Amino acid sequence: MKKLLLSAMLFAVSAGMVKAQTVHKQIVEEGGTGPFKSEVVGDASCPGFTVYRPQNLQQLVAQKGALPVIVYANGACFNNNVEMRLLLSEVASYGYVAAAIGPYDEADVMAQWRGVLKSAYPETKGEVVMANGEKILPLTPEEKKARDEQAAQQRAQAAKAAKKAKKQQPAAPQFRTYPKMLLEVLDWLTEQNAAAGSEYYHCLDLQHVAAMGQSCGGAQVLAIAYDPRIRTCVMLNTGIGDMEMMGATKECLKNLHQPMFYMIGGPADIAYANAQKDFERIADDIPVVMLNSKDGHSGTYYEAHGGNYAKAVVKWLDWQLKGQVGQSALFLDDEYLKLKFPEWQGVRKNF
Repeated sequence: MKKLLLSAMLFAVSAGMVKAQTVHKQIVEEGGTGPFKSEVVGDASCPGFTVYRPQNLQQLVAQKGALPVIVYANGACFNNNVEMRLLLSEVASYGYVAAAIGPYDEADVMAQWRGVLKSAYPETKGEVVMANGEKILPLTPEEKKARDEQAAQQRAQAAKAAKKAKKQQPAAPQFRTYPKMLLEVLDWLTEQNAAAGSEYYHCLDLQHVAAMGQSCGGAQVLAIAYDPRIRTCVMLNTGIGDMEMMGATKECLKNLHQPMFYMIGGPADIAYANAQKDFERIADDIPVVMLNSKDGHSGTYYEAHGGNYAKAVVKWLDWQLKGQVGQSALFLDDEYLKLKFPEWQGVRKNF
């Protein structure tokens, strides 16, 4: 997969397609609730990624100045960012350019989330309502039993097939991605920012870059967090703990040099225990905040405009990348946190 992506990018350069070239575009949830309506873009010169950005980018930059940048890695390390489309579109509407791993895709976001929520309903939530108003009910005991039986049958079939083909080299899964893709797309954005005639020419504030990832994507963020261009990391429903994933281990925590924000779904989140370990292990000179909700591993990404998780992400980025100190209250003031999100719990250190 890595070789294919690099080959595609090299081919684009050799074919004269160095400058950004939008070939697909759509608007999600009317462009978000922020002051700068957003759009989702597929670019011919960077086919392995999707860009979320404000509409009329160059006009906005002429008025407000260059925009901070986000590089994003997906849950399950998928090569598809559709499940986070509501959140990324919402964040972009507040004046950010976000490049997410995975090619442009017009798949039905709600159809994606319907399946996710049905299989991993957070018991701590009384009701789950998606952005389209559809209510998702927890699995009944009968449905859980049927699901478990089907999963057991699938595991047995997979084991039988693996035994039969044990001498054959298994093919790499199509969704496989790797951490340095985050740095590669940051390199692409840097080149576009410097290329006269590019859609991004002098539009990007590359002194203010965030790396963000959900679940497995958070491990990818940790793996590249050493890069000095990364000014802050946003860790969504993720933690490395004592695991090794995508080349990341607890040793990567020693390479951190930037403020860290963990947004976790509470004890119902499968990443909860690992995130607690990360928080304790992060060095005493690295500012870190962890907020815990009761939303489980699926957060609120399926809710309108990414729900409360999107609100927290915007506030963190506004504080860390735009210097809007007033947005820090959610992370530093327990009374403010209790007022805005009474069911959330927050901890912090090194501030």
